[in-house]
Amino acid sequence: MARIKVAHVPARTPYARKLTSEHVRIINGSEGVPRDLTLRHVLARRPFTWFDVLHLHHIEFDDLAALRFVLSECARAGRRVVFTAHDVTPVFTSRRLYQRKLRTLVEWNVPFVCLTSGSEAKLHAKLGPSVRTVIAPHGYVVSPDDLPQPTQGAASRFRYLMFGSLRENRDVPTVLYNWRFGRQQRETDLRLLLRAPAPINLEHDGERPVWDLISSMAVTEPRLKVDIAPFPTDTEVASTAADCDALILPYKWGTHSGQLELAFDLGVLPITSTVGYLHEQYQRHEGLVPEPVWFDWSDGSAYAYGERFLRALDRAVTYGGADDFTNRRADFADHRRAEHKKVMTVHHDLYECPWT
Repeated sequence: MARIKVAHVPARTPYARKLTSEHVRIINGSEGVPRDLTLRHVLARRPFTWFDVLHLHHIEFDDLAALRFVLSECARAGRRVVFTAHDVTPVFTSRRLYQRKLRTLVEWNVPFVCLTSGSEAKLHAKLGPSVRTVIAPHGYVVSPDDLPQPTQGAASRFRYLMFGSLRENRDVPTVLYNWRFGRQQRETDLRLLLRAPAPINLEHDGERPVWDLISSMAVTEPRLKVDIAPFPTDTEVASTAADCDALILPYKWGTHSGQLELAFDLGVLPITSTVGYLHEQYQRHEGLVPEPVWFDWSDGSAYAYGERFLRALDRAVTYGGADDFTNRRADFADHRRAEHKKVMTVHHDLYECPWT
């Protein structure tokens, strides 16, 4: 029996690339299909005989006209479309435009994969009862069979990590200032693993000051280590995180977090704001992983956000619960394997459903 050919838009994240099985084959990165597939690439390769399913992930980067055209062409060719709703609130575009794109998907009867029940409920509230939804949790970022081992061994200093891009929904300056000058943080280290900035990043009014701050602080603060990679590979990210004690997630807003799931995979303590449905992500694993150190940036008390974050850093340094979960790592690995089987069952059922 031939495997279902799935094209992901895009397949840049581990979340997309793990959605494969003996019945499902991802074609990104093969047969001339780019890993970072866009709707423009899809439209340039008509007729749509080279895939069975088009799986959409981040629709903020393609314009609305292209989205509508692709949906129309998929319907005409009898190709199935699936959308994973990673975000209920957009990160890169306006809420109005994002809402129009979501409604366009609903109009074309595209099923939504929701990562949490909370996000599913929110989407029904925003889009009405006609939106088709299923729930499949985020699942692992690193397979429990491929977990890296720390290379640096035990360290005398507590080690923090932040990685990724300097998105507007992450408050990096608040992290840097409180970490550098915090009274209980003087014997800690912070590592930044960042994506190479493009001209558009350095020209952006919101990002350029952050890059300037990182540059100046890296020169004067030896405890700050900055690494920039073209696009850090999954292995680079996982091995770097495995050598740290805590992962800082300073979200100002958001829906779900793959970085939070990575911290769970590696047994690294997450320090995170209580945005979106991150707490629900933790609840799926409660008792198997240490509870994150939470800080609240949601109640409008903006002048208190700095002290709340610094208290979270101070709690992390003195946190003693992580060792209690060492003996549960095998249980968590089994939990992840069982979770992944359920995730793939949900996706396989969606991929097989005809366009209706």
